[in-house]
Amino acid sequence: MDTGNAAWMLTSASFVFLMTPGVAFFYGGMVRAKAVLNMLMLSAAALAVTGVVWTLWGWSIAYAGTDIGGIFGDPATGFLLKDTMVATDGVFGSVDVKDAAYPHSIDVAFQVTFAMITVALISGALAERIKFSTWMIFVALWITFDYAPMAHMVWNGGLLSADGAISQAVGAAAHDFAGGTVVHINAAVAALIIVLIIGKRKGFGKEPFRPHNVPFVMLGAFLLWFGWFGFNAGSAFGANGTAGYAWVSTTAATSAAVLGWLFTEKIRSGRYTAMGAASGMVAGLVAITPAADVVSPFWAMVLGLIAGILCCLACGLKFKLDYDDSLDVVGVHGVGGLIGTVLIGFFGEGTGLFAGGDGKQLLVQVLIALVAIAFSAVITFIIAFALEKTIGWRVTEAQEITGIDLTDQGERAYDFAGTASSIIKEVK
Repeated sequence: MDTGNAAWMLTSASFVFLMTPGVAFFYGGMVRAKAVLNMLMLSAAALAVTGVVWTLWGWSIAYAGTDIGGIFGDPATGFLLKDTMVATDGVFGSVDVKDAAYPHSIDVAFQVTFAMITVALISGALAERIKFSTWMIFVALWITFDYAPMAHMVWNGGLLSADGAISQAVGAAAHDFAGGTVVHINAAVAALIIVLIIGKRKGFGKEPFRPHNVPFVMLGAFLLWFGWFGFNAGSAFGANGTAGYAWVSTTAATSAAVLGWLFTEKIRSGRYTAMGAASGMVAGLVAITPAADVVSPFWAMVLGLIAGILCCLACGLKFKLDYDDSLDVVGVHGVGGLIGTVLIGFFGEGTGLFAGGDGKQLLVQVLIALVAIAFSAVITFIIAFALEKTIGWRVTEAQEITGIDLTDQGERAYDFAGTASSIIKEVK
């Protein structure tokens, strides 16, 4: 055990935890004023429900359970962290893996924060129209049957891992450093499936849905960038040179993505917007996530630039294809995650087509992306369709028009009437 590594990984876990509140503000600022509290609450539920599920059986399915077919670990082996956390003289610590760089308990903490942020990302596509109770049930089911198995497949020696069946068949090691498939493609596909099941918001395509608080959006984006240093640099699993380089490549790619988005926006509309800058940040962060340790500084910036441009263009597809992805989860996380995952096949040092390799890396990256898409689509459809046919996803039309904050939370984010009344009384 190394105290420096332990301190860095515990810090990284805390950084990644902060990303979910960052998403809450990022999404919360984008919705209308009558739905901001509900948007924040969906992220709060992602934290709370995932924390319970992960402790009960999520950790076991993803990492601690006996492997079953390369798809998932059994939920019993690590149920309630029983084979990971132990008490010595009445004080709990963890059963530590031999020659590990840091205590096993810290890995439980680090990995649960990834699960939390992944499911929270989905909520942006469903803004302003879903029941909070249905969302909580969905979170529990999706973490259990989708996220935890996907994490097992990619990061615990399963089907989509560097040692998995696909990699062995192709003859190249699949690479997903910090979550292009597990987090971003997974969440975006799930978001799209649910959107297609629950339908569009009232007025979609006919009236503007303007963000009510752009400073909230910017705050959320900045918090995400900060938290992403734990997300990517923490995925080196130690205080080492790889962590340092992941920090550098993350910043280089994200900076280029912001510029790519802004220049695209300028060409299209004649303006550089704060919303564009915030969205460009997230697009770049998403795209570099699977590749942060294997692309050179030059290719990191190229990757980010491509992501900024393409994600900006992709966000308009929902109007052409007529699906209501409220806050562009598909356009940013789906497209960005796919770009980052696939472009490793071109830019990956020593394996990519443009960096000294052959076509095998590209093939394996495409295959793991396709399998991740298919897995997420099928599992999410089963869960979302079952919920739709039983308790239902949508609030009523009247509740949606009134505002989901008032009808579902019984609160308002801004008491405009009360403020006006107080001012009038003071004047009198």
